[in-house]
Amino acid sequence: MTSDVTPLFNALQWHTLCALADTIIPADDYPSAIEAGVDHYLKRIFSTDLRGQLATYRLCLDLLNEETDMLYGASFPNLSVEQREELLARLEGGQHALTWPLHPRYFLHRLYHLVAEGYYSDPGNGGNRGAISWKMIGFEVTA
Repeated sequence: MTSDVTPLFNALQWHTLCALADTIIPADDYPSAIEAGVDHYLKRIFSTDLRGQLATYRLCLDLLNEETDMLYGASFPNLSVEQREELLARLEGGQHALTWPLHPRYFLHRLYHLVAEGYYSDPGNGGNRGAISWKMIGFEVTA
């Protein structure tokens, strides 16, 4: 997880966002989301296009950690991968104790899309460091 905290989020929110990204796209034969630069993409998108939604994302990250603490006694970044996946499945299934400003499923699905955008998009957008995901899928730039 990146230690480069952005002023857009507090430290726990940022580390949670990075842990979520690496849970969504973990390392295998290719780099994880954060290893591939998705954190840079997220900083850019939250500084520009999603700036107006930043307060909602911050609150949802805080609620995610509160839910995590209630279930596991730890923050989301400190959970095992299995615990993270279990928690995300619970939230997607509507099993949550707290009142969220939007359904946790919607929040998580939006994050899944943002992480995928950062991982597979043009490296000029901030993610996909070294065009690694393009190499993974066999995409070759010819122009």
